[in-house]
Amino acid sequence: MGKSFLVTSGKGGTGKTTVAAGLSVCLAALGRQVVCVDADVGLRNLDLVLGLTDHTALDFQDVLTGTASLREALCPHPLVPGLFFLPAPVTVRGGRLEQAAFNEMIHVLQDVCDYCFVDCAAGLSAGFSLVAASCDHALVISALELPALRDAARTIEALERHRSPKTWLVVNRLRPKTVDRPGGINVDDAMDLVGLPLLGLIPEDVAVMDAVAQGLPLPLLGRTGAGQAMHDMALRLEGHAAPVKPRRIQATY
Repeated sequence: MGKSFLVTSGKGGTGKTTVAAGLSVCLAALGRQVVCVDADVGLRNLDLVLGLTDHTALDFQDVLTGTASLREALCPHPLVPGLFFLPAPVTVRGGRLEQAAFNEMIHVLQDVCDYCFVDCAAGLSAGFSLVAASCDHALVISALELPALRDAARTIEALERHRSPKTWLVVNRLRPKTVDRPGGINVDDAMDLVGLPLLGLIPEDVAVMDAVAQGLPLPLLGRTGAGQAMHDMALRLEGHAAPVKPRRIQATY
């Protein structure tokens, strides 16, 4: 059975969708079968970050209501063999989504893939409650800022109320010059505040927006700081040793 990861954050703007997409692409490039599920109903953007805006017609509500099968709804990535995408609905049609049915869909996906990443709504909204218990693992994405870390800690408390998956912290949009700033929050402080082990540090990188503008997943853009950090995280999820410190690599233009 494959591993399922809820990708969440305490607030918007931390880059959780970019992380979900980047890890999915990197693991597929390592030869794994990966499914990326957009669970942010009404505010879906995972298709943009994956470069699949014009490739999807069905969504996971079609699967939950029996309108389409999982096989029909999953969209294979045209540039990344082994990567599949399942979009969120733009709106909930004809009622509400059932948490138990969503959880069962994720469990079925685990039977056919090595990794399933669920990109959920930021914060503690109804969208978060829908999917909070759906995965066996969780990645909490945060910036190295006190408000974001406090919100991340509240998200972790909410995850524990739903169930207790194995959870890691990912510090995103990191500016290396601020890490050792006197009086500022460092990575050890962040880990202590949220009470999680660290999976990775992703530097601030203009290549993230360049990739979206070009309709490409970030790891396909070239050798970039953020892309390399995601590759290293993918290796760590696979059980390999990989450096945690952000590498100083210039973005590709």
